[in-house]
Amino acid sequence: MSTSSSGKPHEIVERALALSDADGCVVIAEERSTANLRWAGNALTTNGVTRGRTLTVIATVDGKEGTASGVVSRSAVTADELEPLVRAAEAAARGAGPAEDARPLVEAGAVSKDFTDAPAETTSAVFADFAPALGESFARARAGGRELYGFANHEFTSTYLGTSTGVRLRHDQPNGTLELNAKSPDRSKSAWAGRATRDFKDVDPAALDAELARRLAWAERRIELPAGRYETLLPPTAVADLLIYQLWSSSARDAAEGRTVFSKPGGGTRVGDTLAELPLSLRSDPNEPGLESAPFVIAHSSGDDASVFDNGLPLHATDWVREGKLDRLITTRHSAELTGLPTAPPVDNLILDGGGERSLEEMVAGTSRGLLLTCLWYIREVDPATLLLTGLTRDGVYLVEDGEVVGEVNNFRFNESPVGLLLRASEAGRTEKTLPREWGDYFTRAAMPALRVPDFNMSSVSQGV
Repeated sequence: MSTSSSGKPHEIVERALALSDADGCVVIAEERSTANLRWAGNALTTNGVTRGRTLTVIATVDGKEGTASGVVSRSAVTADELEPLVRAAEAAARGAGPAEDARPLVEAGAVSKDFTDAPAETTSAVFADFAPALGESFARARAGGRELYGFANHEFTSTYLGTSTGVRLRHDQPNGTLELNAKSPDRSKSAWAGRATRDFKDVDPAALDAELARRLAWAERRIELPAGRYETLLPPTAVADLLIYQLWSSSARDAAEGRTVFSKPGGGTRVGDTLAELPLSLRSDPNEPGLESAPFVIAHSSGDDASVFDNGLPLHATDWVREGKLDRLITTRHSAELTGLPTAPPVDNLILDGGGERSLEEMVAGTSRGLLLTCLWYIREVDPATLLLTGLTRDGVYLVEDGEVVGEVNNFRFNESPVGLLLRASEAGRTEKTLPREWGDYFTRAAMPALRVPDFNMSSVSQGV
């Protein structure tokens, strides 16, 4: 829907706040625009631009037993639908019991200077340089006997957050992803590459196509290997998928209650424990160059790792693991009080620093015998107590001998815990921006090194491509 049909987003926020009769109110207006390209068999198939708005109203109502909250979110809200939306949130709050995470709403601090500005928007112009370069890659692929499939998506989300306590904050988030598959004409061989970007100016289709062509050439020789433990090089994308899941599983409250891998036997959490022999630091920072994210809490619902009462709370650089030791677990203001740990809400990016300087190619050159993965797929949790995960390799597993890739091997199912992998990793490469393959629909701002694991557990052979 267009913003003109129902008012400017900051005006919608102000009107909703003015309409509220609740004891407290939080309003989140999100304006989203997307532009995309899709291609198959070395030819563009579709492209398009979309726009939309989502409005979330959070009402809080004080009662004798405590404060309750009610949350209602709707898309494409018109001016006539605004008051019913506010009333629905208030009714939800009055019908709910006291909220365990209830805290005073965040008091007004800095007000975003651009709060009243129009939302940022993307257009197909974001692909002005990328699309012609992609077309040239199609021609090279066709000449080289391979077919390219994939998509490019760019999104701009402008978030306007207002509260009855005077908070007025706004954040513009660009988010771009590219996924590119190269296949042999008989579809028996497949290679994948992905990139995350803010504006597509740093994405080179020719370089990606060249990398995929090299991987398809490696696959000309097929080697069958049994399940077992292998020295394995995990590329940055695979490391990201594993550590994002670890971050999602690092609620301080769950740990304090004895339910996770971060629970200390006998009670408490493992904060301060050694998680890695290498000097690995896992961190988030809303101001990380190239991975910038919202510098304040935006919470549409409450849970163990988020609280609607924390909306607008400033976010800061946070070390989850520092020099190999567990430094922080995710907390809201409520769970911080429960656990006695510092308040540490999640930040929408993740960076692993290991001090390494070698590229993945240089790590391959230093490998006597081992496996080189492309990416992981279909990751699922098996045991929260150890954070044991299972999943599949996909789009190319390669055998390295004496520093060179000698062929492609079959795919595997793996059983591993990211916490265990950090402890056993024997080398970390150079940290670089990467796109998680499994979680790329939800989490795109990551920078990881490749990791060398001496005994990665390939639990069974998989027949997938």
